[in-house]
Order: sequence, then C-alpha cells, then structure tokens
Amino acid sequence: MGTNKPRGRGRESRVDRAILALLEHTTVEKAAAAIGISDVTLWRWMQKEEFQARLRLARRQAYAQCISRLQQASSAAVGALLRVMTDQGAPAASRVRAAETVLDHAARGIELEDIEVRLSDLERDAEKSSPPEDTEV
Repeated sequence: MGTNKPRGRGRESRVDRAILALLEHTTVEKAAAAIGISDVTLWRWMQKEEFQARLRLARRQAYAQCISRLQQASSAAVGALLRVMTDQGAPAASRVRAAETVLDHAARGIELEDIEVRLSDLERDAEKSSPPEDTEV
C-alpha cells in the first residue's frame, strides 16, 4: 500500500493537478508541495515521456491564452500610443517615442503580411509541382 505510484483515475487526477501546479509554481518543490506529493515523486513523473508530452501541451495552451489576452489588449495599447503621440501637452520625448513605436510596429506588420503572401505562393507552387501521391513509378 505504500506505493507512490497512483493507479487508474486517481493517477490521472493527480497528474493533471501536478501539471497545473508546475504551471502555477516557480519550482518543482513548490509544485509538489502544493498538491501534497514529494518532489521526488513529481520529478519521477516528469521523467516519463507521456507526462512530458502532456506538460508541453498544457504549456502551449496556457501560452496561447496569454497571447489571446495580449491581442485583446492591443487596441487599448494602440489607443494609448496614439493619445501620447498626438498630445501636445506630453513631453516631446514621449511623443517621439510613441511615434517611433507606432511606425516600428506598422512596418513589422507590413513585413509579416509580405512573408505570409510569399509563403502562400511558395506552398501553392510546391503543390503544383509535386507528383500525385498515388502514382506508381
């Protein structure tokens, strides 16, 4: 009975909690303590390929949520930049910095659009030039 390896549904629940704890805490020790297991047990779980894959997926999902929040806040950020840039009462250095930021991001946006178009063209050309998959040689 003294095993550290939970089985079945209990393990799934503990593994899910461990993954969440690793995302929320700064160290393995703190994550393990938060869910009531030893840091050695958590370390062992982290050595398993399946656990690593699930942790990577959880990290990607958490990162995607962060990016969504940043995208939602981008309109407010642009508004703030434009207000500072056009505010005659703001210090000149602040207005210039806001203008530089707006121009830099606008240029980067154009570059990204250009890259997307070029990539789409390359993918379309590659599809046209590749032989059909079911052709026997």
